[in-house]
Amino acid sequence: MTITLTESCVKQIKALRDKQGKPDLNLRLIVDGGGCQGFEYRFDLTKTTEDDDSIFEKDGVAVIVDSISLPYLAGSEIDYIDDLIGAAFKVNNPNADSSCGCGTSFSMKD
Repeated sequence: MTITLTESCVKQIKALRDKQGKPDLNLRLIVDGGGCQGFEYRFDLTKTTEDDDSIFEKDGVAVIVDSISLPYLAGSEIDYIDDLIGAAFKVNNPNADSSCGCGTSFSMKD
């Protein structure tokens, strides 16, 4: 199972590291039950990993995904969007059937 990171995502993770003065931080992506569509994405900055984590790296940064979340995210692209309505990490998930307007909640294809 593969997850890709865009250049914008990599740049933002590096900017967050610099801002916090913690060069070893990476982005953890978790899929939780809930949200208006059934599942929701949760992002955290962390420097720790667990035994069941998968790590997806690009240009010296990583996105960390636990084994429970991974099947929901297979084939996804993690991006960072900064536009008129706000700035946030965004998951372009081919497994999602629909998502809410803010993009943090999604439902799965049958």
